[in-house]
Amino acid sequence: MSLLAGRTAVVTGSAQGIGYAIAEAFAAEGANLVIADINGDAAEAAALQLGIGSRAIGVACDVSSGADVAALAQAATDRFGSLDVFVNNAGITRDATMRKMTEDMFDQVIAVHLRGSWLGTRAAAAVMREQPGGGSIVNISSISGKVGLMGQTNYSAAKAGMVGLTKAAAKEVGFANVRVNAVQPGLIRTPMTEGMREDIKEARLKEIALGRMGEATEIAQAVLFLASDMSSYITGAVVEVTGGRHM
Repeated sequence: MSLLAGRTAVVTGSAQGIGYAIAEAFAAEGANLVIADINGDAAEAAALQLGIGSRAIGVACDVSSGADVAALAQAATDRFGSLDVFVNNAGITRDATMRKMTEDMFDQVIAVHLRGSWLGTRAAAAVMREQPGGGSIVNISSISGKVGLMGQTNYSAAKAGMVGLTKAAAKEVGFANVRVNAVQPGLIRTPMTEGMREDIKEARLKEIALGRMGEATEIAQAVLFLASDMSSYITGAVVEVTGGRHM
């Protein structure tokens, strides 16, 4: 039997990149999908691209807006009748050293990553705790939240905050069989990292025990594990998918 057959999953920021790879993995395992993205047209196109017909819809959502996130959770239950998996993946970067970083650059990253994940976790848990089967929430943090990276005081702070959020939320909603976990990706092959300067890329590759970049599909498989019953006794955990970087 497929791992997510008959279940409904919401993935934020999933019109492209890692989020879309997660949606593909979920779709292959039988899930109904709500593709959420700040660009509604891109979300609808991605839902169509999954090739699962009426099992996927696209929804415009600004994850920093409580009203948008509440409407997103409602859209899932209205269309499919349940909300079983919620992945807080949406993110942005506004990299700069502290000397050059503006307050707006800091606030924007915190709003999308940390506030957005809190809003998503709150909205999803409110639905899941009333369902007989509970549910699974997965927050996409980053290895930057573990070690801190130069030029990312905003991003590292937000991603570290997501770890604390994950653990605190897991304690609050575990009684209702709602599990909350986090994944910390390392250096993953995306259009953004592919554009990295070669000298910087080579330096980062030297930090990785497996000696290569990860693929978005490898993050997706870790998220699928946490979303499914394979991880039924795991909550409040942080899974590093880094190839052995920053151990």
